[in-house]
Amino acid sequence: GSGFRVAAAAAIFPVLRGRWPRPVVRVWFTGARAMSGAAKQLYDKLNEMGIKYEEITHEPVMTVAAQAEFVKHLPGATVKNLFLKDKKKQRYLITACVDSKTPMNAIEGAVGAKGLRMADDLEEHLGVKPGSVTPFAAMNIKDEAVKVCLDARIKGFEYVNAHPLHNEATTTVLTSDLLKFLESYGHKVTWIDGLAKDDGSSAAPQPKAKAAAEPKAKAKAKAKAAAKADGNEDTKGITIKKQDNFAEWYTQVIVRSEMIEYYEVSGCYILRPWAFFVWEQIQEWFDGEIKKLGVENAYFPLFVSKRALETEKDHVEGFSPEVAWVTRYGTSEMAEPVAIRPTSETIMYPAFAKWIRSHRDLPLKLNQWTSVVRWEFKQPTPFIRTREFLWQEGHTAHATDKECEEMVFKILDLYAAIYEDMLAVPMTKGIKSEKEKFAGGKMTTTIEGFIPTNGRAIQAATSHHLGQNFSKMFGIEFETEKHEKEFAHQASWGFTTRSIGVMIMTHADDKGLVMPPRVSPTQVVLIPLPFKDQPLDNMVNKCDEIFAALKDKGLRCEVDDRNNYTPGWKYNYWELKGVPLRIEVGPKDLEKGAARVVRRDTGASENIPFGELDTKIPALLDTVQKDMLARAKANYDEGIEKVTEWKDVMPALNRRHLVLVPWCETVESEEEMKKETGKEVPEDVVANDEEEGGAPALSGSMKCLCIPLEQPEMPAGTKCIWTGKPALRWALFGRSY
Repeated sequence: GSGFRVAAAAAIFPVLRGRWPRPVVRVWFTGARAMSGAAKQLYDKLNEMGIKYEEITHEPVMTVAAQAEFVKHLPGATVKNLFLKDKKKQRYLITACVDSKTPMNAIEGAVGAKGLRMADDLEEHLGVKPGSVTPFAAMNIKDEAVKVCLDARIKGFEYVNAHPLHNEATTTVLTSDLLKFLESYGHKVTWIDGLAKDDGSSAAPQPKAKAAAEPKAKAKAKAKAAAKADGNEDTKGITIKKQDNFAEWYTQVIVRSEMIEYYEVSGCYILRPWAFFVWEQIQEWFDGEIKKLGVENAYFPLFVSKRALETEKDHVEGFSPEVAWVTRYGTSEMAEPVAIRPTSETIMYPAFAKWIRSHRDLPLKLNQWTSVVRWEFKQPTPFIRTREFLWQEGHTAHATDKECEEMVFKILDLYAAIYEDMLAVPMTKGIKSEKEKFAGGKMTTTIEGFIPTNGRAIQAATSHHLGQNFSKMFGIEFETEKHEKEFAHQASWGFTTRSIGVMIMTHADDKGLVMPPRVSPTQVVLIPLPFKDQPLDNMVNKCDEIFAALKDKGLRCEVDDRNNYTPGWKYNYWELKGVPLRIEVGPKDLEKGAARVVRRDTGASENIPFGELDTKIPALLDTVQKDMLARAKANYDEGIEKVTEWKDVMPALNRRHLVLVPWCETVESEEEMKKETGKEVPEDVVANDEEEGGAPALSGSMKCLCIPLEQPEMPAGTKCIWTGKPALRWALFGRSY
């Protein structure tokens, strides 16, 4: 009744007899299959076409090297896949035998493209996550923006083994059936000739003559270089450079540093302890600060009724595309659907209306630490754009507009302090334009960050002045001292785990995370260094002694005395984790009475006497924190160009910069500028084209990020950069997440 059965492999494809490994599950699917997840649509299509397939399940794998352990006994061609784009924005889904060499120049010649590089929008075009690219993803391609290309060597194999749209299984089909499948979606396959077999690959072993002896070190280096060239390097380190492919680099950093684990529901992620600690530090500090302002914590329900959500028309229109609805429980339909909160105004304010009757009930200041769900349709990015995220949301009600506005700006200052003082990330404080302000609100204040590597701004946190709009809708009114009825003035403000992603994008490098000391789970790691036959105990004991002294100073330390890893491996591991300081203690250090201290942010090192570590290490951590902010601030400032003529806007954007422009602040002009800058970037416009790893200029519209609170002097008679009308203020525009 379930639609599938476990079967002996030989019953399906006779040639497979006796070749399947024991540790995996073998399932033959025929007819309808009860399944959830990414593979259902694929298997439904295969069943519809009468294509037989065999699936083995295994643990999630991010590389073909990791996959090889589970599929090495399969016959046919196990494949690797690349998702590339060229200078003309044409994208290519490349599927090659796992043991084929795939240098970019060979692929460029075969497909007739120039400037191929990794594309960072595979989920948008292929509907799969990193690590799950597969020729089966061709079913999700919606237009001709992606060409499907196959290694000609695949023709020589009867079967093809590929992921079924996720990386926790491998599916086998006849090669002829794969071609039939691709053709059913209108794809004309481009065959890539001339990809040579890499005889040094271990992913698809073949019987071969014994090679001549080769020096061990030389052979190891050659194998590593070959694996790296093909993108199959099996390593815990970062293999993608930040400047070469920012999106893939970011994915590697957050996964390999153990910040994030991917989850089976798209757009939702597991925050591992290394990430959650950062959120705890933010929570602890901010919670203490808002309590000084008289804010109390509370908790309101997760669900909101349709009636309540639709009370404020502008508000619900702003969120309606992202609202997730619960429509059934078990097998029964709900009498009335309920929404999962995208924010809590419509949940909290009916209660406010009950609690507030007199001016003596004001101000009412509440905050809750919770999660919200916004069913984003854009490409999810861990921390930055997710369907569920953690946040705090504060809601206050005041007797006067002035008191409410003061609260809004006090919270904005606290948000900026989290980024700058804790995360070492600079911010611009400002006010959102009329078009970009919170739906249904009077005024939205914001702090805006900037990622220099890809030239994109990012809204870091917002504090909203709601005016009396919501109090009128929900009947939140009070009796004044003069016995008159008046509606309350309200504010709402929120800060999310997006902050962790901004921190990572700002500071991390090609080795991994670079953690600001104030939020790093471990601030100092101590590594005892073995030397020849000398006992390690002496070094470990000294590390333990230093550990105790630093812990007494309130520092978060760890001694890595694992004896199954080399010091070099430990250095790389803790650099990947971003620990601010490393202290090394070896036999020579014991003799000198000083330890070697290495900074993660700069790589600089110095020898510090053992007796001075408990005073100099805390001071050095403070220096690291300040230096990280100073470097980030310099990069931020360098990325903002003051522009007064429209002709200079696009060149600045294509240099991956933001623009500070004089503006008349009309909604119409903002919409027109957004439309104009959203036009296709010319093919020959390249950012950093003289640098190694230079990439095409970013496409995408610019929008108003904010009107900065700190305004440069505006000369009399300055005109709006777009309309030519008198400019009101300087405004910060740019491409944004």
